[in-house]
Amino acid sequence: MDSYGDHLFTDAVQALQDKAGMRDRYAAVYKTRLRGGLGPDETAFLSARTSFYIASVGANGWPYVQHRGGPTGFIKVLDAETIGYADYPGNKQFITTGNLQTDDRVSLFFMDYPQRARLKMIGHATTVDAADDPDLLAQLAQDGQAEPERLTTIRLTAMDWNCPKFITPRYTQDEVTQMVAPHLAARDRTIETLSARLKELGEDPATLVDGKDNQ
Repeated sequence: MDSYGDHLFTDAVQALQDKAGMRDRYAAVYKTRLRGGLGPDETAFLSARTSFYIASVGANGWPYVQHRGGPTGFIKVLDAETIGYADYPGNKQFITTGNLQTDDRVSLFFMDYPQRARLKMIGHATTVDAADDPDLLAQLAQDGQAEPERLTTIRLTAMDWNCPKFITPRYTQDEVTQMVAPHLAARDRTIETLSARLKELGEDPATLVDGKDNQ
């Protein structure tokens, strides 16, 4: 796999980096940065995602960004340089699918908002009808989901971990539930302890809560 800077640092980009006094620094950093394939950190990160953003370019030159989502694990790591996912029936616009027929290059952003982490990738995408490749379908299909319409694989060219600056933490309902669960459990234990103590003192906790014992 190439370094991210090999493809994204064009002459125009490098000229601006040079003007800002950053070109030599980036050249040194990206000389050996993430030239290998997907490692344990990247694999674990991708496997935990429930969504990502994919950018493609149409035949008319306009870029298009699409959000793709699914249950945890819907993004599959097929090998050290290939990822894939099953494409389920959507709104039938086919913009990304159509764009890939004229230019298979894509750019991907994978976000972990709670941890303020971002993994960006570029690569070449291929889509096939699900019925045409049963072996790939078996690898990418998700249990409990509808029948996939297409299968998409992306041969990665380069990747890079991005700066966490300005990523605002956001949480799903499940993540919020997990965070507050210990506090709710502690509250319930405290209530149980206080209720038991009140009963020892001859008080009925229910009447105190209802306000019936207030003078």
